[in-house]
Amino acid sequence: MLKRWLSYIVKILKGAPPKPVVWLPEWSHFLAREVDFYRALSADDKAVFHRRIILFLQSTRVEAGQFVVSDEDRLLVAASAIIPVWAFPRWHYFNLSAVFLLPQAFNENLEFGMPDSCITGMVGTGKLAGKLVLSRPDLYAGFRNGRDKHNVGIHEFVHLIDMADGECDGYPERLKAFSFSIPWFELVKRKVDEIIAGDSNIRDYGATNRAEFFAVASEYFFERPKLLQRKHPQLYSALSQLYQQDSAAIANDTRTYKNAPCPCGSGKKYKRCCMSQDK
Repeated sequence: MLKRWLSYIVKILKGAPPKPVVWLPEWSHFLAREVDFYRALSADDKAVFHRRIILFLQSTRVEAGQFVVSDEDRLLVAASAIIPVWAFPRWHYFNLSAVFLLPQAFNENLEFGMPDSCITGMVGTGKLAGKLVLSRPDLYAGFRNGRDKHNVGIHEFVHLIDMADGECDGYPERLKAFSFSIPWFELVKRKVDEIIAGDSNIRDYGATNRAEFFAVASEYFFERPKLLQRKHPQLYSALSQLYQQDSAAIANDTRTYKNAPCPCGSGKKYKRCCMSQDK
């Protein structure tokens, strides 16, 4: 049964190449509603974002097997890919050909609804090399809750960036282009030790290994940049240089006013919910 399921997914992902993509006006409204990063862009940069989404979707298939893939699904997958490499307009994920969406979290065998189905995203290996698997609801949750420092789409695409030099080791090639006041691995070790000691607000999963730390820290950088800059200034500086983005400045353009609904989706006013955490 397991072999048939994996073979089915592999077969789906080896299908025909993506069809030409034409931008639809309603896509802009969806991105403005769901993606903070997009909402903060100028009109000219939004047009560039549109073009980059089109290029991504014309080179990368998004599939879901027996489930229907919506335009919104494709847009969030593409946004996850573009945000980390926004400063590099010629970046191409040469190590990715397709993304497969599952209806919920899954296990290492890509089975969902099982006791051990707790994985929300995974870069494929072996027969699934060059493929990315994501839990659809967790993909959406990553953008709808901008306060939890967690975005599985961005997390997995950061792994692909890390793997661009041939290894997923938490040390992407671009880091070698910069001379940090503190070497990267020394900084990572110190931050991981803080997580293990319970003296950090970086997600615990970041202590798994260097690759996961890099991905978890990158999620933090793009979701809560001002908080990262305040709590971990050296880490923020390193990631800002790596990604060539000042995410804290972008966050100033997407700040929430105190009487507005809280972006976390609680239904409360911002001042009565997450405002204290953002100070």
